[in-house]
Parts: sequence; structure tokens; C-alpha cells
Amino acid sequence: MNYLVTGGAGYIGGTVSRLLLQLGHTVTVYDNLCHSNRTAIPADATFVQGDLVQRDLLTDVLSQGNFDGVFHFAALIEAGESMKRPDLYFRNNTAGTLSLLECMQATGSTRLVFSSTAACYGEPKRTPIEEDDDLLPTNPYGESKLLSEYMMRWFGSQMGLRYAILRYFNVAGAVEGYGEAHEPESHLIPLILDTALGLRDSIRIYGRDYPTPDGTCIRDYIHVQDLAEAHLLAMGSLDRQEKATYNIGNGTGFSVLEVIESARRVTGLPIPVLEEPRRPGDPAVLVASSARITRELGWKPKFADLDSIIASAWQWHQQLRAK
Repeated sequence: MNYLVTGGAGYIGGTVSRLLLQLGHTVTVYDNLCHSNRTAIPADATFVQGDLVQRDLLTDVLSQGNFDGVFHFAALIEAGESMKRPDLYFRNNTAGTLSLLECMQATGSTRLVFSSTAACYGEPKRTPIEEDDDLLPTNPYGESKLLSEYMMRWFGSQMGLRYAILRYFNVAGAVEGYGEAHEPESHLIPLILDTALGLRDSIRIYGRDYPTPDGTCIRDYIHVQDLAEAHLLAMGSLDRQEKATYNIGNGTGFSVLEVIESARRVTGLPIPVLEEPRRPGDPAVLVASSARITRELGWKPKFADLDSIIASAWQWHQQLRAK
């Protein structure tokens, strides 16, 4: 099979690209490198540097590629930043996705797997969250992704797009030779590991007054390998279904303090903590129910233990910082 991966120089898109190549597929990575660089692109992939709003370029790539499907990861992903600059998120995430959908329609490309987010749910009324629960984002990042989902629904019902939406939670861990390395980095686990290595003075905890057992936010962490495999299953499912929406998570929530303690166990190193006020737009608890994708596609996480997830990230992180 031949696939286009938008945002394929990123953490998750790059992992999916590598898995596709390992399975013998052909991959074209389309990325503007705004938060990555060429070293993140798999050696065996074809690379096109471009933005989703470059309609002529994207249309040319789609028309010449004869792709069997598109994996769409290209997006800005920082909830906190989106509260300060919502314009960036609606322009890049929502308008960028519209451009991709229009170019796919123009070139007869009909199969899409979309990297969405648990931020679409906002502050959930229950946990674990199920796919049919209310969608009430509390930040522009989640809203930008949800608007993209709405567009796919109409492109599906009116224009024949076959699509799968994957809403996932905190992604962590690494595969052999590749892991998380955002530029700049803002995700919890790599920041904790930088602190363990002495590259940061402390790890900041934003909020100790949430309605959780230890007062810190609770999130559902999924290993990037498990997530990549879910994307491939979702793409394969479009042979027999026109649309689908799946949560991806391990079903267990861990607080910020629990993640820090796990990192201390894995690294054997002290990790100083600095407490800060809450950040606007951060829900207290986000934990997914993955029962639907387990029932329909047979997906189950292989790395559900937090220590094992962080151990793979730690191995990669040490290699990364040693370069």
C-alpha cells in the first residue's frame, strides 16, 4: 500500500511512518517542519516540505501519489498556547484540515485517518470517557480539532469521504531509535526526564487544587507504539466501514505526581518539583474508554504499565540528549 502522512516528521506521525515502512508499505511524508527537522523523517520515506494551505503543492502531491489513504497528523498541539493565540490554531488546524479535505476531494482521494484529541470532550461529566459523550472543548486547541471532525462528517455524507477519527490522550514512550522530541518541548514526560538529567532545574506542576486524590491533573497515558498500531487498524477498517470514531487510551489515569514518582523509580534520580497556579483550559481528569475499538477492531494496548512506558522514553531520551 502507498500512504501519505501529513505531519510525518512529528512524534506520532513519524512513529506511524516507521511502522508503515517496516510492514512494507510506501510512505510519503508531507510536513512544514515548523516543530521538527529533516532528521526526524524516516530514511526510506519520500519527503515533501510544504504546508497544508499550499493548495497547488498539496494537490500535485495527491494527484501524482496515487495514495491508498492519508494519515493526517499535521497540527499545532499545545492547549496552553492555544489560549493565548487561538488564531494560530484555527488557521493551522481547522483551515489546514479544510485545505487537505478539498485537495483530497479534487484528486479522488477518499480514505483518511485523522489524529484528533481528547481535548474535544473538555471537562467530562464522567470517566472513563466514551465516544458519544458531550463534546465541549475548554480550549481553542480542542475546538480546532472538533471543527475538523465536523467538516469530515459533511465531506463523508455529501462527498464520499471514508474516514476514521482517533481521539487520544497523553502519548508517551518511544520505539527503537525514535521518540518524543518537540521543538520547543512542553510535554510532561520529556520535561520530567530533562529534569532528571539536570537539563532543567525542576519540573513545574500547574495546579495542586484539582478535585483529584493528590490535587494534580489526571491523564490517560498511551504508548506511542500502541497508538501507531491503532491508526493502522483504523485505516484497514475503512475497507468495510465508511466512518468511525474511536478513543485510544489504556483506561487507567495517572496524576502528575504519580508520573513524577514513576520517573523517579525508572531513572533512580531525584526530580525537583516547583508548584505553579493552574493553567486555564486544563480539565481535571481525562481518562478514555477504549472499549469500542477493542470490540470492533480487536485493539488492545501492549504497554499499559506506566513504568514501562516511561522506561522506553528514558532510554530514548538519554540517547537524544547525548547527541
